[in-house]
Amino acid sequence: MANHKSAEKRIRANEAKRERNRYQHKTTRTQVKKLLGATKKDEATALLKEVTAMLDKLAKKNIIHWKKAANQKSRLAKRVNALA
Repeated sequence: MANHKSAEKRIRANEAKRERNRYQHKTTRTQVKKLLGATKKDEATALLKEVTAMLDKLAKKNIIHWKKAANQKSRLAKRVNALA
């Protein structure tokens, strides 16, 4: 248990940040799955733009590694371009 007021505040702040990070990461994963399930090219292209921005945001905040974000964006772009 924390012995100082500042340590107690730090615990509260860390928990709040953890919850926020989990929410953003889960939301992004849901959008990625939605994109992978898309069948129409125009729909998938619009989703790709949105998902790419979300992945960039996660990488910028170090929620995911920047190379993981790059790999996912590349894989998703290939998938969208393969749609007829």
